[in-house]
Amino acid sequence: MTAPYGSWPSPFTAQMIAQASPRIDGARFVADEVWWGESVPAEGGRVTVRSSTGAEILPAPWSARSRVHEYGGGAWTADADGTLYFVDGADQRVHRLSRGGAPEPLTAPGPAYGGLRLQRGRLLAVREDLRSEPHRRAIVEIPLDASAAEDESAVRTLVSTTGFVAHPALSPDGTRLAWVQWSTVRMPWEQALLHVAPVDGDEIESTPTRAALQPEWVDDDELLYLDDPTGRWNLQRLRLGHPATALAPAEADTGGGLWVLGNRWYQRLDDGRVVAVRTDGADEIVLISRDGEAVELLTLPISAGASIDDAQGSRVLISGAGRAVGAGLWCVDLDDGTITTVTGGAETDARWVPRARAVTFDGPHGPVHAFDYPPTNPGAAAPEGELPPYIVMVHGGPTAHVSGAASTAYAYWTSRGIGVLDVNYGGSTGYGRPYRERLDGQWGIVDVDDVIAAARGMAEAGLADPGRIAIRGGSAGGWTVLCALVRGGTFAAGISRYGVADLRMLAAETHDFEAHYLEGLVGPLPEAESVYVERSPLSHADRIDVPVLLQQGSDDRVVPPSQSEAIRDALQARGVPHEYLLFEGEGHGFRAAETIIASLEAELRFLGRTFGFQPVFHAES
Repeated sequence: MTAPYGSWPSPFTAQMIAQASPRIDGARFVADEVWWGESVPAEGGRVTVRSSTGAEILPAPWSARSRVHEYGGGAWTADADGTLYFVDGADQRVHRLSRGGAPEPLTAPGPAYGGLRLQRGRLLAVREDLRSEPHRRAIVEIPLDASAAEDESAVRTLVSTTGFVAHPALSPDGTRLAWVQWSTVRMPWEQALLHVAPVDGDEIESTPTRAALQPEWVDDDELLYLDDPTGRWNLQRLRLGHPATALAPAEADTGGGLWVLGNRWYQRLDDGRVVAVRTDGADEIVLISRDGEAVELLTLPISAGASIDDAQGSRVLISGAGRAVGAGLWCVDLDDGTITTVTGGAETDARWVPRARAVTFDGPHGPVHAFDYPPTNPGAAAPEGELPPYIVMVHGGPTAHVSGAASTAYAYWTSRGIGVLDVNYGGSTGYGRPYRERLDGQWGIVDVDDVIAAARGMAEAGLADPGRIAIRGGSAGGWTVLCALVRGGTFAAGISRYGVADLRMLAAETHDFEAHYLEGLVGPLPEAESVYVERSPLSHADRIDVPVLLQQGSDDRVVPPSQSEAIRDALQARGVPHEYLLFEGEGHGFRAAETIIASLEAELRFLGRTFGFQPVFHAES
């Protein structure tokens, strides 16, 4: 059939997208089973734990979700006998669930826990206590006899700081602890130190590092960890008391922004080999031999969001997504080459789901990297001469990253005849420290220049209708959306999800983890207050002259509703077409199925009105 772009019939409904490809949240070998965490959008986005036997290990209403550092992570682990340890999203206490039993608390009410690690029968965690000033974080050992369930003092504090900590690792003999630590005035990708200390002492040995990640012990005196002394996160080998040396260095990143506590970019096997993620735009999985030779595992379909979740013998659990497969979890036997799909990972139909195309554009600050998803529908074509509308997607962070992967969420748009361009603007990870530091002091300038360069590059190449390019982003991405609309001249519409509108308001209201983030992105207060005012979209809302859709979670503690509501009020005062949707019970990011459905359908309806096409909402084959 021939129909205008945007109005093609599509089998991808908002209901389907809400249920498709649930987020994988860690995985473990447990006896003869594989367990993994999985989000359940139909149940308000709670995180359950499932088994390869088909059983649900963590029943409703329990949810394995941490709020440490606000973004959480590492909210569950398990032992070889099938005992689950998890942080419940409702009370932030650590609980234990034995096979056939009911969850029982191991910690007292009050602090929040995350980053759980069970090592040699000892349960370690990151604890965050916001009840007093200054707020404190600690690495703790939680007794397994439930003695701390009512007595908070029974939790053993191993490290305590007013800064931030992550990645606790016990030496094989249990006498030393390694961890990563950074101050409240730096972000972990700017500077994070590797520390080692006796478990029963306070003599901390610090290793000079730039942005350390994920220490793991080789033996009682040797560590592996990640750092980027040359501008790329690579594996480092450290014999205590000696300088560190790089293991299989490459012009790619094994590591990324430490937003959550459960990240695993590599796993060491018992025989000394290492399986690791390498990112240079897209992800690849490599096997590093004992002598440092790296070989890519070409048979794996993963190219985005890769995590090396666990290792047992010669087997490794790897989660992620790929250019031709949806998000999933795979078990790889490195000796016999067997690859078993544990969950998800279904191959997508290229007739409906476009393969991401890596593209680079010339920008005023250097190259701009992105992934293009063109309109794709086997049963529809546009009238001759019509160019497609496009959505430029802007990720959050801003120190984050997107990799090209098959996406039913993007197929929701592309199958209807709307192209998607996913931009890794300057400041993104995955291209090395210089690309990441391009945004230092330039937030609201470099990111905006880069998304404009990408949008114009698509139009100049004849791939997008220059009069029908929208921009969409959430959180820091929402900030870039609003800044780009203030700049004007490129985007005909904007969709901001829980976006930042006023920098001074953000500095006053945001949470501890990002309390000083703006100092690196913009400048210190009060010295740079004039810059904060000048850069903020709210200061120049009178320049926005295109339709805007604002979406916000009522319980967002990272970017509170006051930010979106301030922009809403400014647009309303000037009569600029806009819509404001407040989703009750949602935080920073939408998790509930009903929210995802309402949000997607509102966005499609909004673009139809703005770009002059009649969207099709119902499924057609």
